[in-house]
Amino acid sequence: MTAPVETRRGRRKTREGIVVSDRMDKTVVVLVERLVQHPKYRKRVRRRGRVKAHDPRNECRVGDRVLLRETRPLSREKRWAVSRILERAQ
Repeated sequence: MTAPVETRRGRRKTREGIVVSDRMDKTVVVLVERLVQHPKYRKRVRRRGRVKAHDPRNECRVGDRVLLRETRPLSREKRWAVSRILERAQ
């Protein structure tokens, strides 16, 4: 019996974000937001970053909310893959 994928490869990071570009083939650009605490004022501050993610079937469209999973480097900038589409754009 083989172990589940998660235990064989360790826990992969997941991120949630909004697709901002789908012009490349099999790649989407996703805007990911995270909350961090300001070092001096201790207030929660919103930090945003753009990551490139692998979309093998070209399903994602601009405005879709997607779940990303960490993966091996697929290209110079691609280290994430679209796990599933959580919500379609209006």
